[in-house]
Amino acid sequence: MAKPLTDGERRKQISVRGLAGLGDVAEVRKSFNRHLHFTLVKDRNVATRRDYYLALAHTVRDHLVGRWIRTQQRYYERDPKRIYYLSLEFYMGRTLQNTMVNLGLQNACDEAIYQLGLDLEELEEIEEDAGLGNGGLGRLAACFLDSMATLGLAAYGYGIRYEFGIFNQKIVNGWQVEEADDWLRYGNPWEKARPEYMLPVHFYGRVEHSPEGVRWLDTQVVLAMPYDTPVPGYKNDTVNTMRLWSAKAPNDFKLHDFNVGGYIEAVLDRNLAENISRVLYPNDNFFEGKELRLKQEYFVVAATLQDIIRRFKSSKFGCRDPVRTSFETFPDKVAIQLNDTHPALAIPELMRILVDVEKVDWDKAWEITKKTCAYTNHTVLPEALERWPVSMFEKLLPRHLDIIYAINQRHLDHVAALFPGDVDRLRRMSVIEEGDCKRINMAHLCVIGSHAVNGVARIHSEIVRQSVFKDFYELEPQKFQNKTNGITPRRWLLLCNPGLAETIVERIGEGFLTDLSQLKKLLPLVGDEALIRDVAQVKQENKVKFSAFLEKQYGVKVNPSSMFDVHVKRIHEYKRQLLNCLHVVTLYNRIKKDPTQAFVPRTVMIGGKAAPGYHMAKKIIKLVTSIGNIVNHDPIVGDRLKVIFLENYRVSLAEKVIPAADLSQQISTAGTEASGTGNMKFMLNGALTIGTMDGANVEMAEEAGAENLFIFGLRVEDVEALDRKGYNAHEYYDRLPELRQAVDQINGGFFSPREPDCFKDVVNMLLNHDRFKVFADYEAYVACQARVDQLYRNPKEWTKKVIRNIACSGKFSSDRTITEYAHDIWGAEPPALQTPPPSLPRD
Repeated sequence: MAKPLTDGERRKQISVRGLAGLGDVAEVRKSFNRHLHFTLVKDRNVATRRDYYLALAHTVRDHLVGRWIRTQQRYYERDPKRIYYLSLEFYMGRTLQNTMVNLGLQNACDEAIYQLGLDLEELEEIEEDAGLGNGGLGRLAACFLDSMATLGLAAYGYGIRYEFGIFNQKIVNGWQVEEADDWLRYGNPWEKARPEYMLPVHFYGRVEHSPEGVRWLDTQVVLAMPYDTPVPGYKNDTVNTMRLWSAKAPNDFKLHDFNVGGYIEAVLDRNLAENISRVLYPNDNFFEGKELRLKQEYFVVAATLQDIIRRFKSSKFGCRDPVRTSFETFPDKVAIQLNDTHPALAIPELMRILVDVEKVDWDKAWEITKKTCAYTNHTVLPEALERWPVSMFEKLLPRHLDIIYAINQRHLDHVAALFPGDVDRLRRMSVIEEGDCKRINMAHLCVIGSHAVNGVARIHSEIVRQSVFKDFYELEPQKFQNKTNGITPRRWLLLCNPGLAETIVERIGEGFLTDLSQLKKLLPLVGDEALIRDVAQVKQENKVKFSAFLEKQYGVKVNPSSMFDVHVKRIHEYKRQLLNCLHVVTLYNRIKKDPTQAFVPRTVMIGGKAAPGYHMAKKIIKLVTSIGNIVNHDPIVGDRLKVIFLENYRVSLAEKVIPAADLSQQISTAGTEASGTGNMKFMLNGALTIGTMDGANVEMAEEAGAENLFIFGLRVEDVEALDRKGYNAHEYYDRLPELRQAVDQINGGFFSPREPDCFKDVVNMLLNHDRFKVFADYEAYVACQARVDQLYRNPKEWTKKVIRNIACSGKFSSDRTITEYAHDIWGAEPPALQTPPPSLPRD
């Protein structure tokens, strides 16, 4: 086979069609050398690879600043409605390549770096991921920022600048070990500190009622320091802002307490305030009611709302004098989107500012708040819902507790008037949950305080209406919407899979990069021999490249002609990595039983992080690595079956593995995965999906035709019926010999000979209290996997299905999702007017 082209060579091919933009190579070289010269300190004349990376990063950043300033000037002058996306997580990954792609600079940089005797890909590998998120919710926020900029919306992402992002995962003796993610150790060339916009945030204290109004007194103050990161749209000269807040102690912190001689202690105690932005809570789909987390949630909300109101009050660029004094028009100029309930305190905080500070009367303030805020629900799992103890609020945010009580009282009065005597309905719909420990249900607060509530895939939004918020839906059905998630095709196709992008551009042009529905133009070409050959070849090259990466990084050798069967996502019982394990063990047993039979070779790759406190998830990782230890060293198996645990799965690793995957595993119990977005990335990158009818899989099957996915297992209705009947795992264990054999091996220590009891608790869970019904779907899953093998034996038919899937993935662009949010929720149509490039004179 001919040596595959490097991504660099392929980008040079693409640039002939202007896809990666040639730019001014000489200009880039000049700028690079200038930056390199000024980075090197006097006592160092030898540049390190990091010096080269930073010089390139600063060169690329130079191309952003003019557009950034121009974009923000334009917003001040035109005063459009502004969109504020509030999220405790932004899982951004790396910035360098994405910025080059969106600015059309990648080719100029590639060529300039090559002329200087360096390798662009090697420099890109030096950048740390900005891992300020756990998984889907945080990565969705990042895709949304890219789409909002590409659509030219005046949008801002607001969150926390965690000093430590999601932990780095090491596998030691098959177990997950966490390591702090010190991502800022070498500095961050993409952020700009803005101390001139530093704002105070108040905690604790007491509430005083007087004829002049309500005052919140004797508070502790923490300062919020903003750091701005540019968010470039795709080749449209728009550059929006992500503003992340960092906590800083005020200079008089603890010094006014007159602790005699306590000066040193007081200065050291500044850390207590600054801990607020120290670390990301590493839980995905799980609520941990810690005071520090509540502080983080209020911190981002309080700082952001002050910023929003300052920007609302001033209108012309550079002028900070208040111009607007009336808040009547606030909802016409401001939209606040709450990414899950984590920023729910925006609702009582906006009420506090309007009522206590701006002296707006309550009913008017409530109307403004509701029109401004909208809430996205991301999960139906009860253990994920935020329910904060009232006692914690009483101490930390006493005024907000008062406001929440008042909101709830008016809400319950309204419900009682509509449903007289229905006390159980009042209990179900209250924001305050009575019990041993009185709690505040943040989801109820969000629904009451927002004008729109949405789920993130059609099936999920249906569950939200019919089950999670059923009572609220009966009250205000017009409030509930669906907005199916999407992914940005810039990062998740053009950047991570240039070979496939190029193959598509050759056939249909490059319009699909900003209008992904144009991929439909590939449908007439599904049978085209040349396209089938090219798509298959790109996939093979990606597999060869990923195999080389695995060998270099982890010393594992895999067979690039085997089927790459990939299951990457957070480790959680509902995502059913255990079902995958049972299939792997079943395959292993079949090979051992009849080694002469013809098997389709598979490399099964499972990756993802487990929350540090989630014992079962950590056991699942240990099980995967233990099965790998046995399977990978069995000479009878050879290279027909390999099991690899992908260590430290993160955005930059996803960009490598997804383009190389043949099979995408999306096998959650029906009704548990709100949407999923990894499923969309695999579909766009030429993998076929094996999955349940859950989340966005349902819509993927609808778009591509269910016959072009491998759909199996219980539907939501079946799960509900099984719950009513009572799920009995022993039934399946007794009836299915292959399942019983696999379970007995895991239980008996076959895969953990040194620790025979290692997985007893896992098996006990599966047999006696498995909420996610792994055994109920085992038989259908194994049968479905046999159909996967059968199709994989026919490469041409397999590739035709791949092309069909790619052609039908257009709906799953985050551009489409954001266009729907803008139209249906924010009331802000994307402008037709492009921002002129910085070189052009202004109007």
